[in-house]
Amino acid sequence: MVNIYVGNLSYNTSEDDLRHMFETHGTVDRANLAMDRATNRARGFGFVEMPNDAEARTAIDSLNETELDGRKLMVNEAKPKVERSNSRRDRY
Repeated sequence: MVNIYVGNLSYNTSEDDLRHMFETHGTVDRANLAMDRATNRARGFGFVEMPNDAEARTAIDSLNETELDGRKLMVNEAKPKVERSNSRRDRY
């Protein structure tokens, strides 16, 4: 399973648009856009999960720096999420 980061998305891009873009390169298990919790609007980036490593690498290589809705996309393998502490006490 490869988790792919897609950055510099137009705020008008939908999860279906994201899924369809990657399905031309293989099977997509999940496509989701990052949403702002306060406004429930897209934040301009998202993630795509592809089960086949070779298909995912092909998608990354093919789609990085291509244009969608007038914006040049940044596509690469997602880095693992870093856990952050919410407590001020844990910062000192």
